[in-house]
Amino acid sequence: MKKISFLTFGIWLIGQSLFAQNMVEAYNRAFSLQDKLKNKVFYSNVVPQWIGKTNLFWYIRYTPKGKIYMLTDANKKTRTVLFDHLKLTESLSKATKKKIEIEQLSIPSLQVSSNLDTLRFVNNGEKWIYLQKKDSLINDGKQTFSKPEYWGKVDTERTGEPVISPDKKLSAFVKDNNLYIKDLKTGIEKVLSTDGTAEDYYSAYPYWSPDSKKLAVMRIHGVKIRKLYLIESSPVDQLQPKLHTRDYVKPGDELPVRTPVIFDIATGNKKIVSTDLCKNQMDLKGFEWLPDSKSVIIEYNQRGNQVYRVLEISATTGEIKTLIEETSKTFVNYNRYFRQTVDNGNEIIWMSERDNWNHLYLYDRHTGKIINQITKGHWYVRDIVNVDDKKREIIFSANGMVPNEDPYLVRYYRIRFDGTGLTCLTPEEGMHQAWFSDDKKFLVDVYSMVNKAPIAVLRNAANGKIIMPLEKADISELLKTGWIAPEPFVAKGRDGKTDIWGIIYRPTNFDSTKKYPVIEYIYAGPGSQYVPKTFISYNYNLSSIAELGFILIQMDGMGTSFRSKAFEDVCYKNLKDAGFPDRIAWTKAAAEKYSFIDTTRIGIFGASAGGQSAMAAVLYHPEHYKAAYASCGCHDNRMDKIWWNEQWMGYPIDSSYAANSNVVNAHLLTRPLMLVVGELDDNVDPSSTYQVCNALIKANKDFELVVLPGSNHTMGGDFGEHKRYDFFVKNLMDINPPGWSEVGAKK
Repeated sequence: MKKISFLTFGIWLIGQSLFAQNMVEAYNRAFSLQDKLKNKVFYSNVVPQWIGKTNLFWYIRYTPKGKIYMLTDANKKTRTVLFDHLKLTESLSKATKKKIEIEQLSIPSLQVSSNLDTLRFVNNGEKWIYLQKKDSLINDGKQTFSKPEYWGKVDTERTGEPVISPDKKLSAFVKDNNLYIKDLKTGIEKVLSTDGTAEDYYSAYPYWSPDSKKLAVMRIHGVKIRKLYLIESSPVDQLQPKLHTRDYVKPGDELPVRTPVIFDIATGNKKIVSTDLCKNQMDLKGFEWLPDSKSVIIEYNQRGNQVYRVLEISATTGEIKTLIEETSKTFVNYNRYFRQTVDNGNEIIWMSERDNWNHLYLYDRHTGKIINQITKGHWYVRDIVNVDDKKREIIFSANGMVPNEDPYLVRYYRIRFDGTGLTCLTPEEGMHQAWFSDDKKFLVDVYSMVNKAPIAVLRNAANGKIIMPLEKADISELLKTGWIAPEPFVAKGRDGKTDIWGIIYRPTNFDSTKKYPVIEYIYAGPGSQYVPKTFISYNYNLSSIAELGFILIQMDGMGTSFRSKAFEDVCYKNLKDAGFPDRIAWTKAAAEKYSFIDTTRIGIFGASAGGQSAMAAVLYHPEHYKAAYASCGCHDNRMDKIWWNEQWMGYPIDSSYAANSNVVNAHLLTRPLMLVVGELDDNVDPSSTYQVCNALIKANKDFELVVLPGSNHTMGGDFGEHKRYDFFVKNLMDINPPGWSEVGAKK
């Protein structure tokens, strides 16, 4: 018996050793995958650059031997090289005193003159000018960078540059909280307002009427702005920590109140506009003067995002009226926005989800009534490319118009203002990205799918007819690496009727006879849709971790955008839903089709709103999700930025905020959880994560916390990625991960 026991133990040890070695190999595959797939796709990534107002454009052709800068003449249907690559390479090597091989030539930030004789570009941190005809290369100095301004900085509108009148005779500006004008010829200043104070001041952004006789401006009742305080524990330039401060307005905070005021320059008279139609402001913005200078348009978003109005103010009487009003019992998704006045200000083109789909409407500005609905159907207008007032025609992109295919695939169309003449300009199946010439006669169309390589063509923008092919991607070298294309997969959602679309990623050594644990990557909310639709050889969030022996999935459940208003509305005051009933149904359907999917071992991860959802998954659906990695999550919507959270959760702050809070519901945790936070996150307040930790500790719950010094809003970076690998290997495979010194982790 002892001999058998020792033999069994010996076999077990050998098995464990082999398994450990296999995991080391799997980790090394995961860490090296990005480099392995790098530069394996050719004749792809076409991004055309139209040259000025010409019908010429250039793009980079990615060949196995390096980059070739191509020039295309749409009128002549010709394609040549943009410049002599050998001459420029030799000139650049000589000027920089660094040998550059022609295959290595790269000239970022390239700008081409309309006559093609001058190229401006950047190389090795310096700006260069290349005169083609003279073969002359000129050093134009060091490349300079401006530090990007913090996204959440609140513009109080107290300061600004003087605004010059259309006739160039006067400037308008604010001084000592009041509005002034200055005669640009004599230099004489004149005060227009005298009632401005530190608490109630005039905006430094006044708007001149086209005839230079009137000014429209907001008088603002200011409020104290909430600050976010961040401690940088390990600054590079000093030993002691640093305190950073950011403007950070949160749900429920007091907001400024704006009152429109119209000034008559000749008389100095002012009209203070009634705010009866724009009380309880989330935002009141504008102004847009109409061509006749008789009235001005502003836009109002009521706090709570359930009323949105386009308002017109008479410059003569100060009277205000509603031109367009959007209302919703949930939210007006003002992210889906477009407005343009046409026909000399007599009409307005407006975008709305009022019929459950996102469409365009033509309004009579004088009556405030709809002339006609321009686009209509069970599909979704995405973006407006161009409005041609003379032809009364619109170029736009849309998705969902073609039946029996992925409804998120975008195509481009033309249509007349009266709703007739709908023409598809990019008919092939795929996700299209188009770039139009300045005169809108031509377009470059690049289309692909996650499992179909890109094709680039030049088209006639009137009818979509292909004028000439440009490039067709070659992925033969990519396929030699063992790369497997992600698979689009569709299944019914919670109602058994609605199609839910997603993708499935397999590891490069995929074996259909095995059972694989599953990891879902999540991001939700009606800001957009999040499943990739275009071809990409390497997906940072999904590709590498699959190499450890996982199936990766991602899908757009209800509560995301670009389907219908009803599809979006699922999230209203209910962000914790995150489309989970649809996600669970989708995953079960995938498992029914594919035996290699193990639904007893499903993990989930995400960052930001995805971090909030990832933790919510194990709080509310522990029967499905067995482990969660949540980075930089907005775990309580009262702690996060105002615009995202009041948009979907409403105002005033009510019990729904607590009901959706991961902090309030932390006691429900029964599954492994890893929380990650960057100490300098100025997108989502880091305290949101720390408050979750506090609640978990009070509830005596086990969890892991990773704090990243010096990091901002992040999924975790290379360190966090390795922690994520280990977390899911341990909790979904029940395996102790290899030691960090044993594998080729990113440095």
